[in-house]
Amino acid sequence: MNISPSKENILKKIRKALSESTPLPFASSEGNQSVFKPQQDDLEVLFAEAFSLLQGKFVFCMNHQELVVQLDNLIQQRNLKKIVCEESRLRATLVEAAAGVPALKEFSPGEPGTDLKTCDASITGCEYLIARTGTIVLSSAQEKGRTTSVYAPIHICIASVDQLVYDVRDGLKMIREKYGNALPSLISFASGPSRTADIEKTLVVGVHGPREVYLFLVDK
Repeated sequence: MNISPSKENILKKIRKALSESTPLPFASSEGNQSVFKPQQDDLEVLFAEAFSLLQGKFVFCMNHQELVVQLDNLIQQRNLKKIVCEESRLRATLVEAAAGVPALKEFSPGEPGTDLKTCDASITGCEYLIARTGTIVLSSAQEKGRTTSVYAPIHICIASVDQLVYDVRDGLKMIREKYGNALPSLISFASGPSRTADIEKTLVVGVHGPREVYLFLVDK
């Protein structure tokens, strides 16, 4: 079969192109760089702004003593009677810092707390906080896993400034470094109260989870 010179020329160009790697025309768009703006403000400020936009309630505390005072105020203002705190280390920290605070007398070491199905609120820690999106990162490695933060009508999360990271990628990297090959079976990202707009495009809060989320960020 005779091949015309023009066709042979085209085939030569194709063979050459296949044998040599061609640089990507838009290398920066292939996921190598973040499409979001780099960090400009402090992580605390970024998180507070993003979290508040998502209807979350942000409280900054200078230390654990101020945390206890602010938490006590919230409990009294909202008349919270039944509070679940299943994380033993967090509960012990609250007990130590809350000596003599009546509203926090339920938090005693060794006591499991109130039944989650009938509680007014739950208190948990978290893995990390994503500043750019105002997201709380939770995992099944925490005591009682994700259950405590989902089923209570009010979720109170207590975190420290050293748990702040800028983006989701940073949070996932920190989790991999923390757990290595023993990654938690569940890693979830909670951005404010549960909400949906599936019903006639009307936003409804508190459908599949807590209707209110408080984040107490402790400086040290």
